[in-house]
Amino acid sequence: MSKLHSSRRNFLKMWASAGLGLAAPMTLPLVSNAQELPAYEGPYYIVFNAAGGWDTTYLMDPKGIDGINRLYEQGEILAEGNHRFAPTAEHKQGGMSNEEFFAEFGKELLVFNGLDYSVNNHAPCSRYMATGKLDSLAYPTFAALVAACQGPACPLSFLTFGNYSATGNLVAMSRVPYLPSLKRIASADAIDGNERAPYHDDFALSRIEQALADKQDSLDSQPLLPRRERAENILYAAQVNSKSLLRITPHIPKEIPQARLARQAEVALASFKAGVCVSANLSIGQFDSHSNNDKDQMKLIPELLEGVAYVLHRAEELQIREKLVVIIQSEMGRTPNYNNGNGKDHWSIGSIMFIGPGIKGNRVIGATDDKQFAVPFDPKTLNTSAEEGIRIRPEHIHTSLRQYAQILDHPHSQKFPLGVAEAEQLQGFWA
Repeated sequence: MSKLHSSRRNFLKMWASAGLGLAAPMTLPLVSNAQELPAYEGPYYIVFNAAGGWDTTYLMDPKGIDGINRLYEQGEILAEGNHRFAPTAEHKQGGMSNEEFFAEFGKELLVFNGLDYSVNNHAPCSRYMATGKLDSLAYPTFAALVAACQGPACPLSFLTFGNYSATGNLVAMSRVPYLPSLKRIASADAIDGNERAPYHDDFALSRIEQALADKQDSLDSQPLLPRRERAENILYAAQVNSKSLLRITPHIPKEIPQARLARQAEVALASFKAGVCVSANLSIGQFDSHSNNDKDQMKLIPELLEGVAYVLHRAEELQIREKLVVIIQSEMGRTPNYNNGNGKDHWSIGSIMFIGPGIKGNRVIGATDDKQFAVPFDPKTLNTSAEEGIRIRPEHIHTSLRQYAQILDHPHSQKFPLGVAEAEQLQGFWA
């Protein structure tokens, strides 16, 4: 058994060095003979974060008046179905233009404009957009919450690649920054992830698994101190998760993509396809364009859209597209005026976009006025209304997300209430 403990110890060390936590509840459901856990079959959730604050007037909320933008005028604003967007094909520095993005995905894209972040500092805004709660550090991000509710036993239930990633202590946070790291974790019972160099042959591994399962069965009938019980559960979870993670290997691409969002996406999508992951938080930064706003945004917005397109295309190839929910957001917008450095500063009004099963596309809800202030919005009719409208904030969006994921009444969600009165909940937001 010493080899078993050594192998398991090395496995746990690998997880720790990668910044991973084992999804091992205190009372892990036993699986006969250390068989892998059943595959999670979706839905899968990806949250894209344009960290730093995107300029929505160069994307889904165009203006072209009063000097708000310098690269186009109001008469040059383009449309695809019900979507209006800024022209970027002539200005982008690589990546995907608005013209290409809306032409391909506009029919399934839901946009909300005029989202009120209430504050304009990075840390509270990032927390607010991620969790729906501005004044608490305890709340989990939506990605972590949905993972905890729908697949808490998945080995990589919640993957994160940066930005605000609090879990509310509901689920393990997993960080796997590179595809080679994923391969090593997926093949933890092989030397350096090389499947041709296993630590044990099949016969020895089978005997080890049986011995481990027998030991766990024996321990279940004995009273244990909480710390000992948790340690034994983690040891057993390491074996169960190790076998489950092997399912990832066939879906890891041989060639590593160059684009940073594509690299993150491949880790998430392979984990989705293998049934070991529920949600992933993807992120790219440098959107905080206090100087040279136009140049920076024309580099980063097309990169972001290219990343979204990459995810949707690869999900199609992996045959999980119909189960994939995509949320595209940033923690703030940019001011309607330029500063002395040709940049734009923080603005507390912005937008958010969604694609996924059951989400009716070709829709734009909400609005900002000519000065880029949020227009009051009626949550019942989903129309702007100066008389009946309210200011839609992240908690309204997160309440709708919880409803969409069917976790609004889950005990985990109840533990972290958002306080949106029924009269203010968005009616028919998704359909």
